[in-house]
Amino acid sequence: MSVTRINRFQAREGQGDALRDHIKSFVPIIEASEGCQSCQLLQNQDEPEQIVVIEVWDSVEAHQASVQNIPQDAMH
Repeated sequence: MSVTRINRFQAREGQGDALRDHIKSFVPIIEASEGCQSCQLLQNQDEPEQIVVIEVWDSVEAHQASVQNIPQDAMH
């Protein structure tokens, strides 16, 4: 059974596109992680400060292991 993670982000006023681009840089890393079935980034057209990332994983353990693939300094 797969696991779906829904991650919601709220950017500061006027910073929606910048946050989207920052998060978008992680999508290829997430998609390349073992056990990732899909990763989709969505931005609200009416309120661009609202961003959602939907990830589908083979298991919770696969998602937890994938965190090691993201450079820690990139998270700031």
